[in-house]
Amino acid sequence: MDKFLIIRLSSLGDIIHTLPAYAALRKNFPQAKISWLVEDKGKDLLDFVPGLDRTIVFSSKKWSMASKKFWSEFLRVVREIRQKDQIALDFQGLVKSGLFAFLSKAKTRIGFHKKNLRESSASIFYTENLDPISEKMHIVSKNLKLLTRIGIQKDTFEFPLQIPETLSLSVLEKIKTQGYREDNRLVVLNVGAAWETKRWFTERWIELIRILNEKNLGVFFLLLWGTEVERTLAEDIHAKTDTAIAPQLSLKEVLALVKEADLLISGDTFALQVACALSRPVVGLFGPTSPKRNGPFSEQDGVAFHEMECSHCYKRKCSNLKCLKKITPQEVAMLSIQRLEKHD
Repeated sequence: MDKFLIIRLSSLGDIIHTLPAYAALRKNFPQAKISWLVEDKGKDLLDFVPGLDRTIVFSSKKWSMASKKFWSEFLRVVREIRQKDQIALDFQGLVKSGLFAFLSKAKTRIGFHKKNLRESSASIFYTENLDPISEKMHIVSKNLKLLTRIGIQKDTFEFPLQIPETLSLSVLEKIKTQGYREDNRLVVLNVGAAWETKRWFTERWIELIRILNEKNLGVFFLLLWGTEVERTLAEDIHAKTDTAIAPQLSLKEVLALVKEADLLISGDTFALQVACALSRPVVGLFGPTSPKRNGPFSEQDGVAFHEMECSHCYKRKCSNLKCLKKITPQEVAMLSIQRLEKHD
């Protein structure tokens, strides 16, 4: 029996972007045993992926490398992934993910060319490297390219995510307490992002909501948040617009909420990647990252992005945020209305 070890530890959005490679692997090797090494945050996501034989969780919990807990956990994971007669595929491209591939003892360890790795020194841990490829392609396509080393040629994107209907119904019941009705069209506004350079401005969200409310679209707006910083941002918007704030949701509940949305408006975040994977209409707001590499890929999706001399910088901090300032509420409203009308 063929055996494969997928290594994609984090982040959640990047795990989403690796799912089509997993789907292609499973389709081409239906009888194979496929394991996936992931950090603890990703386990809930992989619980919704059918056909995965084993999920191996590395629970780092920000322990110091000097602590006994860290090394106990590290050695446990190494024991679980160790198997010579398997192929290890490192989709992450970091030294730590390459090291795990090496410690798995897999005879074949495949990774990207060092020019395409986030940390080029990770290449020393592989037995095979992909030839150099363009970094301008979508990250999903890049991940699919890694499979060419085992004879899989795949260009189409397939996301094997199965969200239980019972979970979706439970989440809809939760937001009914915020005023949602079944005859509403649900528009989720994901106002936060891990990077400050991906966060659109409070006053622009407020203006966007005002414009859309004037159109009488028959929608229910819901502000999605995750961290306390994002909660504060949502509360500021709520105070000026009376827009409902989502209750605190688990990762699995966020997946179910996005599945039920008629439209998601979001920066380049996990929620956006989920919506694209679940074929929900989106309007993506892009500043320092490239929509061609990280963004939506369906004709039903809209993108607000303005090419500038400093575009694609991928900086987490910026002194002027010119790229985000170029995105106007009127532009996002127009894209949103187009999406809603197309999927009426």
